[in-house]
Amino acid sequence: MSDFVLPAMLYRLKRSQFIPAPIEEVWHFFSRPENLKTITPPYMGFDILSEVPPVMEAGVIIEYIVRPILGIPLRWVTEITHLHGPQHGAPPYFFVDEQRFGPYTFWHHRHEFHPEGNGVRMIDLVHYKVPGSIIGQMLHPILVRPRLEEIFDYRRQKIEMLFGAKESTAEKSPSLSQVAAG
Repeated sequence: MSDFVLPAMLYRLKRSQFIPAPIEEVWHFFSRPENLKTITPPYMGFDILSEVPPVMEAGVIIEYIVRPILGIPLRWVTEITHLHGPQHGAPPYFFVDEQRFGPYTFWHHRHEFHPEGNGVRMIDLVHYKVPGSIIGQMLHPILVRPRLEEIFDYRRQKIEMLFGAKESTAEKSPSLSQVAAG
């Protein structure tokens, strides 16, 4: 008898946004964990629970409460696993946050900041896996993906308000950017 194993579905979300500000100013804003609340939709009930340093560094653990669905609080713990900022040399700058505990089975979010013309090209690349095997895969296109898209759309709008950015792109595909893994 052979075992039937569903492939682990690793999904991908990629966003790109031009920010018309100097890279030092953009990095200063995004490398401060407390600013995450500013660019997160209010309905998410996002709160940082842990103490965070004034400037992000590799190895920092950040504990949050989020309320993504029906106001139900979920604890989310991420670690800044990689960071290349001004103190490490020339741009592009980037940092990576990875979930340690939380709503996803897997979460890897790379934030990149590339000088471009009179501003910065910010790129978010998120790889994630939803829990629940087949049920999670069924809920992904009707609940999880739309909520993530909504969160990143809100973020884009807030960044436009804060920095005056006008142009951005979302990479979307008919397959919801899923990558078979496993």
